[in-house]
Amino acid sequence: MPKLVTAFPKYRRRADRDSAFVVVAGKRIYLPGPYNSPESRAEYKRLCLEWQVSDQQPESPHANELTITELIDRFWIWAQAFYVKNGRPTGAAENIRPTLRLLNQTYGHTRAIDFGPLALKAMMQAFVNRGLSRRGVNDGMHRIRQVFKWAASEEIIPEEIHRALMTVSGLRKHRTPARETQPVMPVADDVVDRTLPYLPSVVRDMVQLQRLTGARPGEIIQMRPADIDRTGPVWRFTPQEHKTEHHERKRIVCIGPRAQMILKPYLLRADETCCFVPSESAEKQRRRRTMNRTTPLSCGNLPGDRSTKRRRSPPGDCYSTDTYRRAITRGCELAFGMPAELRKIPAKGRAPEQERRRLQSLANEWRAANCWHPHQLRHTAATEVRRTFGLEHAQMVLGHSRADVTQTYTARNLELAETVAAQMG
Repeated sequence: MPKLVTAFPKYRRRADRDSAFVVVAGKRIYLPGPYNSPESRAEYKRLCLEWQVSDQQPESPHANELTITELIDRFWIWAQAFYVKNGRPTGAAENIRPTLRLLNQTYGHTRAIDFGPLALKAMMQAFVNRGLSRRGVNDGMHRIRQVFKWAASEEIIPEEIHRALMTVSGLRKHRTPARETQPVMPVADDVVDRTLPYLPSVVRDMVQLQRLTGARPGEIIQMRPADIDRTGPVWRFTPQEHKTEHHERKRIVCIGPRAQMILKPYLLRADETCCFVPSESAEKQRRRRTMNRTTPLSCGNLPGDRSTKRRRSPPGDCYSTDTYRRAITRGCELAFGMPAELRKIPAKGRAPEQERRRLQSLANEWRAANCWHPHQLRHTAATEVRRTFGLEHAQMVLGHSRADVTQTYTARNLELAETVAAQMG
């Protein structure tokens, strides 16, 4: 693609007459009125505003010549700048990337104006052929429509193209060969209790805290002492960022007495530091392994020796949702007896590829049947709250409120959530 330009187009004067022009995206536009006149300057400012909101991208080929590849390039530049939260890119753009890659491979050289409902149905079949679930196929179709919706809003392609794509319906349940996914179900408390002894102590406390509060995994990992209001008998935790923040919704997690007992030891740190730190968990594990060591200290590696063959990157200062989930998965593997050959699959090149794939498939099947993930704890809490207190209490405990809810309504329901936390948490 041509190199992007970040400087505003210049206000220029024609040499042969007393008039002005500006070059926008490689195109010369003559301005009304004499050079430096008010009407000329006003038109120049308007053109600069339009250039600025068009993401400062170079002029695309004519709509009749624009290909799908060129359209994807322009959309990707916009998506990387748009899907940013608190100065950091979110995972939304990366979730769109596989769909864009397949669209480019299939229709890259096709003109954008020739991509119609039949082409979208062909992409639907391509998703099905790749083994995506019904929901995955429908998500892929939505992302393709999103590309053409954005292009129509930028006046890159005619709006009729996006309107035509909207006529294609998504796959319906039990009316398609695409596989169906199972809904997220609550995890039984006895299953969690069997897993807890095999989890690191920090992760164990995170699991118990999430089970008592019904918070999201992303809210547990970012918990800081500065974000917790401890003035009342029921503490209030306000996450720095949460899932529905872009909808202008406020999220408050109520922490009751039982959850407070778990959380208190982690509040004896700097206010701006995450309560649950992976490096501390790793240090506790090293100390435990050193205490249980059978080899004398005069033999073998010393504690903390970095000369071992297998080197790992040091733990960070805060858990991620992936590291939290993987820690629980490893605990489930130990708690429920995953076969050793499935836990330690040989790396590439150390075993036949066909055998590696067979073992990997068996390992995935075993984990699907025996492992649980942290989001199931939220479902477990929601089920118990609704059964014990009712639907309205569950909505407030989980933060499922609408954007147009008034402050009075929110305050009234927060009292209900505190009632739940005082009795359950």
